[in-house]
Amino acid sequence: MNSRNKATLIGLSAVVLWASIVALIRGVSESLGATGGAAAIYTLASIFLLLTVGFPKLGTFARSYLLWGSLLFVAYELCLSLSIGYANTARQAIEVGMVNYLWPTFTLVCAILFNRQRANWLVVPGFVLSMLGICWVLGGDQGLDLPGMLVNIADNPLSYGLAFAGAIIWAAYCTVTARIADGKNGVTPFFMLVAVALWIKFFAEGGGAMSLDLHSGIYLVLGAAAMGFGYAAWNVGILRGNVTVLVGASYFIPVLSAALAALVLRTPLSAPFWWGACMVCGGSILCWCATRARCTPVPASARRGDNA
Repeated sequence: MNSRNKATLIGLSAVVLWASIVALIRGVSESLGATGGAAAIYTLASIFLLLTVGFPKLGTFARSYLLWGSLLFVAYELCLSLSIGYANTARQAIEVGMVNYLWPTFTLVCAILFNRQRANWLVVPGFVLSMLGICWVLGGDQGLDLPGMLVNIADNPLSYGLAFAGAIIWAAYCTVTARIADGKNGVTPFFMLVAVALWIKFFAEGGGAMSLDLHSGIYLVLGAAAMGFGYAAWNVGILRGNVTVLVGASYFIPVLSAALAALVLRTPLSAPFWWGACMVCGGSILCWCATRARCTPVPASARRGDNA
């Protein structure tokens, strides 16, 4: 096997690692709490990133990237981890994770609107399909059911709201950093900032019990590894592997994530859920095709792992 194929396989492993994040964050939060569990995950993930990616020379970074990049990155990761941790049930955590996966569609739409990314008419059905897919997911076992979806959201508006806000924030992060990052990658210091922000929130709320046992410890290590090693593996794939294969595979993360979460959290998912998940993936792929049709590359920061 040549080095390019090896790098591509390493990059593909990042897709599997990221797809496991929803299940692992939920597993940790059940023992260590939403905030404490997330803080522990990002702290350990920061250590893994220091060992694999290393700490960059911040003096070579543009100040605008350090400011806006860190603010948006921290805000997104807080929304992601806390939305999953605050979910009332495992099924709800999976649904919340699916809402978060609207970010690829939002990112490409923002790239078209603000970064002058050229695209064709496919972006419209792509966006509509993604939104319909989320409605299908949130409708429960009935599928596309508006009253049922509203009741579902009303059961935990905080989790669903954080997940939706996170998808928008990540799209903004990708759009902004595509213009000001200048090829720099601040993932390690940004992860450290997320950990600090979560610990501050944890202690400001009075701390709380954190029951760390063998079961939660395994979830913690696996969750941190999925975060940290996932970014390291993706960087290898993007730099040395087949970028087209990797980006294409990344759009199937929502379905893979739901499958892994259902297995790990022992939560059966209905057929309407899977239809909705596939629609979210299909919408993202249509939006991607809308930009590829004119041979315009997807901005590097629009790919989940290039920037974080």
